[in-house]
Amino acid sequence: MTETLDIRVPDLGDYADVPVIEIPVAPGQPVAKDETLLVVESDKATLDIPSPAAGRLAEMLVGLGDTVSAGTLVARLAVEAPGARAEPAPAPALAPPPQKPQAGASCDLLVIGGGPGGYSAAFRAADLGQRVILVERHATLGGVCLNVGCIPSKALLHVAAVTEEAVRLAAHGISFGAPTIDLEKLRTFKAGTVRRLTDGLAQMARQRKVEVIRGTARFTGPDTVSVTLHDGGTRDVTFTGAVVAAGSAPVALPMLPDDPRIVNSTGALELPAVPRRLLVIGGGIIGLEMATVYSALGARVDVVERLPGLLEGVDRDLVSVWTKRNAHRFDRVLTGVEVVSAEAKPDGIAVTFSGEAEPGTYDLVLQAAGRRPNGATLGLDAAGVVLDGGFVQVDAQMRTNVPHIFAIGDCVGQPMLAHKAVHQGHVAAEAAAGHKAGFDAAVIPSVAYTDPEIAWAGLTETAAKAAGRAVEVARFPWAASGRAIANGADYGLTKLLFDAQTRRIVGGAIVGPSAGDMIGEIALAIEMGADATDIGRTIHPHPTLGETIGLAAEAGLGLCTDLPPVGRR
Repeated sequence: MTETLDIRVPDLGDYADVPVIEIPVAPGQPVAKDETLLVVESDKATLDIPSPAAGRLAEMLVGLGDTVSAGTLVARLAVEAPGARAEPAPAPALAPPPQKPQAGASCDLLVIGGGPGGYSAAFRAADLGQRVILVERHATLGGVCLNVGCIPSKALLHVAAVTEEAVRLAAHGISFGAPTIDLEKLRTFKAGTVRRLTDGLAQMARQRKVEVIRGTARFTGPDTVSVTLHDGGTRDVTFTGAVVAAGSAPVALPMLPDDPRIVNSTGALELPAVPRRLLVIGGGIIGLEMATVYSALGARVDVVERLPGLLEGVDRDLVSVWTKRNAHRFDRVLTGVEVVSAEAKPDGIAVTFSGEAEPGTYDLVLQAAGRRPNGATLGLDAAGVVLDGGFVQVDAQMRTNVPHIFAIGDCVGQPMLAHKAVHQGHVAAEAAAGHKAGFDAAVIPSVAYTDPEIAWAGLTETAAKAAGRAVEVARFPWAASGRAIANGADYGLTKLLFDAQTRRIVGGAIVGPSAGDMIGEIALAIEMGADATDIGRTIHPHPTLGETIGLAAEAGLGLCTDLPPVGRR
């Protein structure tokens, strides 16, 4: 006898209305427990929706390109009854007592992964008096962010911004000759930036007496891991508590051949050469940041994005400003279009697209279509830890269903951002040591470090409309900012969203130079429950770009004397 099991989309964090990009099974096919039923994609990551039980796919209720959110019914599974229905794991208790140190354990706290979240957890635990072992599979600490992500990309984006700003100065009476690109020196500058930070992390690990093991860890039980060492052999480690901070990895698109001219973000940051023509697959933050770098170095760029627009999740008025400023970079921006096939040829990678888009041949192809969490690679099932769609399930203290094992960062869900992981790492370390700590951030800001930058925090105007939530939107155009005009940034915009009933700020966004440096004030205002008067009456220094936040609040109050009058209040 069989019964029907409804399959719904799990929690997606801050994301909603994400598209379905892959359906690997068809109705009628047998399905194993945890087998992927469909794959969805946000602007920075992909997420597998697994089957919670073994059975036969009775019905697939969504198709490619459909959008889904947490709780959306996507499929029905025929399973054997009784007992086939998979029950969700019970939520772990918020604050169980700390695990007592085990006699003979290798450490009080084992941290797997030396990225921003992992080393922050390890260092905080050491500061609290814990004996800490940190396992890192790469040669240096810092993870993807420091070694092959955030930091090297920002070093190159800085060079790109200065290069293009020098060109724009010609309109202000200062002209320079055409830039000469020395790729070897540029690589050296990037590597030096990374090395200075990784060396600093290694020194701080020594100062805190954190033991660093170079190797790859895999759980062999609820309190043991086996580490495959870089220099050969294995080492068994026992622990009282553990933090999983294994990060994520780029998605490899199946239609692309194995060819050195096809790279992910890591390969692109190596600067193998400056291509004449570059194709960027994925119009999210990572893809557009690398498009900015290579364009500044002289490449002509095409971007293909399967979603209807670039930078999905960002309000269209800000994206419109960005698009106008970046029109010179691109030969084509193909939205609502997919890569159908790619073939490696002597003269380049020949790519065909869906719809009526003309095919193209490229010297370099960057696949930036998202990232997958690494939690499934650690053998967590041996420790009894529950995963859902590849992500580790945790509570507010970052505890898994196994109370002495914690997980943080990319492994636990969206958004996949280093600054989120750092805060979660601190919480996990403190909770593991028996302190009262919880991750209760009201907002997690995001930044696209393109030229110009786009930064946002909290509720977006698009999301508010979709949810039917009444908000008041206050805008301050930088065309009315003296500092922006003096800096040639009069195209910028600062926008604040206030709840229509409470008048408290619930979101905000900025497009323009240094947007990422300013978004923290908006995040703080949301966390503190500030209203427009709190922000507008706070004296901001003049003339600065940061004062546009206060001026936007004044505009929302109808009190801004830097804009045309809107009526008396």
